[in-house]
Amino acid sequence: MNATAELSMYPLREDFIPAIDAVIEKLNSFANIKIQTFATATTLIGDFEEVMNAIKDTIAWSYATYGTAVFAAKIIPGYTPAS
Repeated sequence: MNATAELSMYPLREDFIPAIDAVIEKLNSFANIKIQTFATATTLIGDFEEVMNAIKDTIAWSYATYGTAVFAAKIIPGYTPAS
């Protein structure tokens, strides 16, 4: 099953841009997921398990690296947008 997820990060720190840029770079490291970055969110498209694991791994990595942040996600299981 495929999935599409939209993820936004709100770091709870004054220097928030480096943390956001690093999270986007981390999301782009997952080879089997299509990533599209917009001004307010990053979209992940791919196999449901791989998308969910990418989100889980990225949030855990972000916390270990940058501390607390708020993540907002919208997930649509079974949906792949038309190209």
